[in-house]
Amino acid sequence: MRVAVLAGGRSSEHEVSLASAEAVRLGLAEAGHAPVDVRIGRDGQWTQDGRRLALEPSGGLVEAEVVFPVLHGPYGEDGTVQGLLELLDLPYVGAGVLASSLCMDKALFKDLMAAHAVPQVDYAVVRDGERPHLDFPLPAFVKPARLGSSVGISKASGSQELAAALELAFEHDPIVVIERMAQGMEVECSVLGNGNPEASTPGEIVVRTGDWYDYEAKYTDGGMELVVPARTDHLDEVRRLAIEVFRIVGCAGMARVDFFVTEDGVLVNELNTIPGFTSTSVYAKLWEATGVPYPELLDRLLALALERHEAERRYRH
Repeated sequence: MRVAVLAGGRSSEHEVSLASAEAVRLGLAEAGHAPVDVRIGRDGQWTQDGRRLALEPSGGLVEAEVVFPVLHGPYGEDGTVQGLLELLDLPYVGAGVLASSLCMDKALFKDLMAAHAVPQVDYAVVRDGERPHLDFPLPAFVKPARLGSSVGISKASGSQELAAALELAFEHDPIVVIERMAQGMEVECSVLGNGNPEASTPGEIVVRTGDWYDYEAKYTDGGMELVVPARTDHLDEVRRLAIEVFRIVGCAGMARVDFFVTEDGVLVNELNTIPGFTSTSVYAKLWEATGVPYPELLDRLLALALERHEAERRYRH
């Protein structure tokens, strides 16, 4: 198939997206597809081979049969691009508008998990101009509500550090989430499917640089080690919760669900609707360890995109 691979974007994760998209294009070509490199600049311009693209409702995109958004952060992972692709009437890989927007917003995601009694870390939501009121002790992690890849996140062990962490986070977003630090193992699980999703073998994140899984650890060679399967007796519970969370948010295609495995059991941290596809990314590595090689994984994601597009157009609006 002819596949438009969307890369770049307006967010601070622009460079990570370019690296992920390059790996996707290589994998698609290896699987026998024809990938087309569509770049979105930091200024929001869409180009292909340096030529500016004009986008028209129902007008398609570079004659592609399906679109693979490999975009991270705002204006790519938050439902905005997904809405545009719906207007273009194109099948695309990954979650739809609502699930993308919901999962990008950590505050709303955590509130929804709480409403469904899903076990998770203690948290508080703070809006710009408000004073934080915590029902749990420090240390905690302070995060912009709608960013990814650990951008703008810092650890606070005391009141002065908390104030500085909030100031940094508010530079990125007017809504900030404070999460109680979980003592335990970081575990990630990949999910694949639409109505009947499958969960991969869970993997354990062992951080090699710093004392937590920050941007450097995620995207620097040797910054982290992935141990598959994770060294825990809770593998089945991780898989079960990964699928449950995927279904609750109405996700589709793919997702990576992140957990903490503690003495109190398995706690959900967050769900990433467009996980990284770089050489150090976890999503594909977990499927490879589960018996699904990279080209086959991409094949299945394209098929799921076409399946969902066809199914949704059976309904009259």
